[in-house]
Amino acid sequence: MELRHLRYFVAVAREQSFTRAAEAMHVAQPALSKQVQQFEEEFGLALIERGSRPVRLTEPGRVIYEQALQILERVDDLRETGRRLRVAERNSFRIGFVASTLYGRLPEILRGYRMKRPDVDMTLLELLTLEQIAALKEGRIDVGFGRVEIEDPAITRVLLRNEKLIVAVPMAWDAARPAGPLKLHDLADTALILYPKSARPNNADRILALFREHGVRPPVIHEVRELQTALGLVAAEAGVCVVPASIERLRRDGVAYRPLDEERALIPVIMSYRKNDPSPEIGLILQCVREDYEREGLAFGV
Repeated sequence: MELRHLRYFVAVAREQSFTRAAEAMHVAQPALSKQVQQFEEEFGLALIERGSRPVRLTEPGRVIYEQALQILERVDDLRETGRRLRVAERNSFRIGFVASTLYGRLPEILRGYRMKRPDVDMTLLELLTLEQIAALKEGRIDVGFGRVEIEDPAITRVLLRNEKLIVAVPMAWDAARPAGPLKLHDLADTALILYPKSARPNNADRILALFREHGVRPPVIHEVRELQTALGLVAAEAGVCVVPASIERLRRDGVAYRPLDEERALIPVIMSYRKNDPSPEIGLILQCVREDYEREGLAFGV
């Protein structure tokens, strides 16, 4: 039994005529009659009263007709669902990001993209860089903006820029020390607050590596899950936190920011996407990044 059998049988029942049903279905009448006969043979029942004019259904035929109508309606619903899904897939763009990129240029980049693609449904998901890689491979996002260099043969990574690191310090700590940039050795006797407390590698690894490179070992390390929590602890004078320079845009009571005067005190902004992804949206959002950086006088890729 195939769907065409149901459609031909329903057409005959509706039109009450093999001739009109054949015209409605755009097939020859002998071919339609044969398909309906095969349909009856499938059940081993007479579904149509032979010789009746107009065509009438038998009692079993009426039961099968009602069931066939329901099946065809479900098939049409399924086809429409598929169409809507294709449209949604074609007109959606899913973006993963780490929280700290929201304080940098990402909001402006996304506004630029939205202006170029007002018809695209843009979805934003906060994900750690490691989570973004998994989400890209599983098709849950189309592009990710992260901070950690993670090698994966299925993923293409583009370095957008290297951002300077600064130090978030308690106001009282800041007031008690000479003004100006800090060296990591200036933090040697101060508790360090790290984020995120999650699966490695992540931002915390880079900060710890930077301290090790300069031979500085904080006396206490507090690990927290989120940037906001880290800054809250800084305001509570629980320690200091090394953060991207763009975080300075986030003003918080009790927190001051100091430049970090170390040559390798940098953290990347990395865009990741599936290797060989044919979507034109990938190139478009990269274009938006370049346009935004050019307006702001930021070097791309360094």
